[in-house]
Amino acid sequence: MTRSRSAVPILVALALALAAGPAGAQPAPVKPSDPGIPQQLQPGDAFGQEVTLPERNLVYFKGHTNWDAAFDTLADAFKSLHEYLDKQGIKPNGLPMTIYTQTDDTGFDFEAALPIAEMPKDPPKGDIAVRPAPTGKALKFVHRGSYDAMDSTYEAITNYLDDKQLEAKDLFVEEYVTEPIAANADRLVVNVYVPVK
Repeated sequence: MTRSRSAVPILVALALALAAGPAGAQPAPVKPSDPGIPQQLQPGDAFGQEVTLPERNLVYFKGHTNWDAAFDTLADAFKSLHEYLDKQGIKPNGLPMTIYTQTDDTGFDFEAALPIAEMPKDPPKGDIAVRPAPTGKALKFVHRGSYDAMDSTYEAITNYLDDKQLEAKDLFVEEYVTEPIAANADRLVVNVYVPVK
């Protein structure tokens, strides 16, 4: 598997081994045969659906990593989050996600995050913090398929934004719907949210 800006986020999902949660908002129907839409999508999957990201709190691990160390770094970040929440007696209240705040050819800045319904009794210390999740207008895209097919999904997202003359904010969010360890590697489901200006 090649390491690229788009494929590495899926590696996070592989590291998580978390059960899938509720699917969230109902996607607008798409026709996978439409030009520019990845062929792995199923009728009803979102591809460019306008959504409003809800207000909620996150416990997150903020960091930077290079592409070669991405898998280990992100796996450790999610492990630290789960250990912290276990000590606090708090269960995640939603799907795990990675928020990408900056990427380049050498690496990326990220926030590995878990939604929570209640605030921790003891404030986190070190690299773990609590904050509101990104909210507001965003476009939702669904990725179905293998890790290797993620590149084509991101290419299709870029083309979609260009065709619609939309400008993305300086972040994007991947929300992991399937449990990659248990799921067939060709049947992963990831929601990609692109906040727009």
